[in-house]
Amino acid sequence: MSKYYGMLAAAGAFILWGVLPIYWKLLQAAPAAEILCHRMVWSLFLTLGLVYAYGRQKVLWQAVRDRRNLIYFTAAALLLTVNWLLYIWAVNAGFIVEASLGYFINPLISVLFGMIFFRERMRPVQWLALLLAASGVLYLTLYYGRFPWISLVLAVTFAIYGLLHKKTSLAALDGLCLETAVVFLPALLFLAGLEMREGGSFGHMGLAGSLLLAGSGIVTTIPLLLFGYAAQKIPLSSLGLLQYLAPSINLVIGVFVYGEDFSRPRIIGFCLIWLALGLYMAENVVRRLRYEKSMQ
Repeated sequence: MSKYYGMLAAAGAFILWGVLPIYWKLLQAAPAAEILCHRMVWSLFLTLGLVYAYGRQKVLWQAVRDRRNLIYFTAAALLLTVNWLLYIWAVNAGFIVEASLGYFINPLISVLFGMIFFRERMRPVQWLALLLAASGVLYLTLYYGRFPWISLVLAVTFAIYGLLHKKTSLAALDGLCLETAVVFLPALLFLAGLEMREGGSFGHMGLAGSLLLAGSGIVTTIPLLLFGYAAQKIPLSSLGLLQYLAPSINLVIGVFVYGEDFSRPRIIGFCLIWLALGLYMAENVVRRLRYEKSMQ
C-alpha cells in the first residue's frame, strides 16, 4: 500500500510541476525577478512553519551548525535561484517548449556529471544516448541559428543542484528551508526596495494577483514534499520514468495552450533527444531486470 501511495505522490508532484507554467503565466504582469523573490520569501515562511509543525527544528539547527552543510546549501540556493529565475522568465517570455527540453536533457547531463565527478564508468548505450542528445541539440542550434541556451542552463543548473544534494543527507523539507533561508534576506530587501519605489506588484495587481504571489510558496513546497515522500516509498527507476511527466505536460501546454512553435524541424530535434532518453531508460530497465533475476 505504501508503494501505491508513493506512486500517487510522485505522479502528483510531477503533474503539479508540469502545470506550473500556467501559474507563472497568470503572474506575467510582474517581472520574473520579483516573482522569484516572492517565491523565495513565501517558501521560507511555509517550510519553516512545517519544520516546526513536524518537530524537525533540532535537525535543522544541527544542519545550520555544520559548516559543510552551509557551504553546500549556499551553493545549492544560488543554483536554485538561477534555475527558478530563468524558468519563470522563459515561461513568461514564450519559451515553455525550450524550457521543457531542458528537463528532458537533465538526466543525461546527470549521467555525464557522474562520470566526471564520481568517476562512474559510462556504458556503451549511455555514450550512444549522450551522442544522440548532443546531435539533437546541435540540429536545433543549426536549424534555428540560435544555441538552445535556456534548455542547457536549466539542465546543467538542476543537474549540479542534484549533485550537491547527493553530498548531504537532509530531507527535502529541511533542505528547501535552508536554501530559501540563504536567499531570504536579499529577496526581502529587493521586494522592500520595489515597494519603496512604488514599483512592486504585491497589493498593486488586485487581490487575485497578490494572492497568487503569496501562493508561490505553496506551489513550490507541496510538489517537493510529495516528491520527497515518493522517493522514500518507490524504486528510483519508477521515479525516473515518472519524472518525464513534468516536461511532457510543459511541452503540451506550450504548444497547445500558448501556441508556441513546434514545427517539423523542432520535432526532429526533440525526437533525437527522446530517442536518447528511450535508450537510456531501456538500458536501465534491462540491467535492473537482469540484476533481479540474478538475485533469485
